[in-house]
Amino acid sequence: MSMTVIKPGMLSSFQDRGREGYQHQGIPAAGAMDERAHRLANALAGNDGDPATLEITLAGPTLRFDATACFALAGADLGATLNGQDIPQHRPLIARAGDILAFGARPATGVRAYLAVHGGFALPPVMGSEATYLRSGFGGFQGRALAKGDEIPLRRPLAGGRDLDALQKDLWNVRVYLPAALGNKRRETIRFLPGMHWPEFSPASRRAFTESEFRISPQSDRMGYRLQGPALSMSQPRQMLSEAACFGTVQVPSGGEAIILMADRQTTGGYPKIAQIATVDLPALAQCAPGQTLRFQQVELEEAQRLDGERERAFAQLRDALAPLRALLA
Repeated sequence: MSMTVIKPGMLSSFQDRGREGYQHQGIPAAGAMDERAHRLANALAGNDGDPATLEITLAGPTLRFDATACFALAGADLGATLNGQDIPQHRPLIARAGDILAFGARPATGVRAYLAVHGGFALPPVMGSEATYLRSGFGGFQGRALAKGDEIPLRRPLAGGRDLDALQKDLWNVRVYLPAALGNKRRETIRFLPGMHWPEFSPASRRAFTESEFRISPQSDRMGYRLQGPALSMSQPRQMLSEAACFGTVQVPSGGEAIILMADRQTTGGYPKIAQIATVDLPALAQCAPGQTLRFQQVELEEAQRLDGERERAFAQLRDALAPLRALLA
C-alpha cells in the first residue's frame, strides 16, 4: 500500500496549492511552483479537492509501486518510463505492484513535472496543507525532499480483484481534450502588471524592465528567481515598511538586481516592488531554468483578470469532461 523510493532524483517534494491563512504568523504558503500542472495531474488521476502531487525537478526519481495504483503526469516532459517503456503525459495510467516508474534526461523545455496518484498520497496535513516547506522542514513527507528508501503510503490504492487490463483499456478510451487555456505553451514574454512602486522607479528603469532581456541567475530556487540584466533603481530612494509578499512579486533590492518571489517566498518584504507577474503566467515562469532569458510585457488589470477567469473556466470544463474517468475509478 505504498510507493518506495529507489533513487530520489535531484529535488522531489510533495506540494499542493499552498498553505493559506498563516502568513500573518510568519508561515510561508509554499505549494506547487507550477499550479497549472499540479491541478492538471490531479484531474487526470481522477482526484477531487487538492491532494498533494510529487513535484519533480529536472532529474527525476526512480520509484517502485508496491500496490496497484492509477497515476498521471503533467508539466515538463522528463522522459518518464514504466518498466523501461515510454509512457505519455496527460493520461491516466495503471501501475501494478512491483512496477518501476523512472525518468530520463533533462527535457528541451521545462524543469518541473508533477506526479499524481488516484486518491492521493497518505500525508499528514500540517495547518491544513500537505505542502512541503523545505527551509523549515515541515509538511509533505517528513518536511523534506525524497530520500533513497523512503516508503510513501498511498491513501487509496485500487481495489483488489479488478481486471486491470480491462480498466487500463477503458481509461485509455476516455477522451482527454485539454482546453487551449491549459496547454503548456512556451511564451515569448512573461506578462506583468505595474507594481505598487512602479511610478517611483526612474523612467529608464521602467523602460529597461519592459524592453530589455533578463537572465535567471544560478542563485535562484523555489524561494525566488534573481534576474541578471540592467540595474533598476528608483528616482528617489527611500526607506520602506515591510509588506506582505506574493507569488510573482518583483522586488528590487538596493543593488538593482530584480528578484521574482516564487512559491517558497518569505511572508513579508521591504524592497520596492516594480511589478507583479500575472497569475496566468506564473506556471510558464515556474518552468524556466537558471540561465534562461526572460522578457516582460505589461498588461492591464482587466486583461489579467480575463485570462485568469478563462483558465478557471477551462479547469471546470475539463473536470466535467473527465466525469467518465472518475466513474471508472470509483
